[in-house]
Amino acid sequence: MIGQTTYDQKDPTTPLMPALECIVLAGGLGTRLRSEVADLPKCMAPVNGQPFLNHVIRFLHAQGVTRFIFSLGYLHEIIETHLQTIPDLNYTVVIETEPLGTGGAILLATKACTQENVLIVNGDTAFHVSIPTFIDFHLQHQSICTLALKPMPVADRYGLVNLNASGSIQSFEEKKNNSSGLINGGIYALNRTRLLQLNFPDKFSFEQDFLLPYHQSERMFGFVQDAYFIDIGIPEDYRRAQTELN
Repeated sequence: MIGQTTYDQKDPTTPLMPALECIVLAGGLGTRLRSEVADLPKCMAPVNGQPFLNHVIRFLHAQGVTRFIFSLGYLHEIIETHLQTIPDLNYTVVIETEPLGTGGAILLATKACTQENVLIVNGDTAFHVSIPTFIDFHLQHQSICTLALKPMPVADRYGLVNLNASGSIQSFEEKKNNSSGLINGGIYALNRTRLLQLNFPDKFSFEQDFLLPYHQSERMFGFVQDAYFIDIGIPEDYRRAQTELN
């Protein structure tokens, strides 16, 4: 169970990764990518001969994720068919029958989880943070939600996240030209029990209705790691992924 750290019996100072569930958000329409990939969900866009989603799954498996909850919507049948071809994949599918927003999609998916804390990633983004270190940071800080943050020298496409000296979230900034700083890398560690206690409606924005209004009243932290990052949501970065991912 996440929330309790176990240790290697041969080396009692070394923490072992507990069983970990991961929600993969893969229900987006992908309108900005249709010039490159028509009639496919974003996460199924081919990168070097295989769906981008395969890269996401392979990385998370290597980082200790043992069970996946795929949050699907647009063209979900294509993703479901593909998942059935992946050997030994322990997963559950949750389907939005209508768009619920990022928060609603997460809330629906958490109902299929069995752990108190869950990892959340975007199916169209690769951010190669150390997941065991990230989860340990989340648990040590007793955070309701921990954001994986990427330092970016040019962050025009993204809003910025500012931290207090303790690592807690100080503020969020809107996108602006010539900005640099920490961006939200789209990976979260979430205490789903505490999220459910806030009684959100079925449809809401995770960013606008949870992160922005609750970061000062709830324990919310940022975990900074300058690891590989790519978001294939725009054609330029989708083409870049072809040269950077195998």
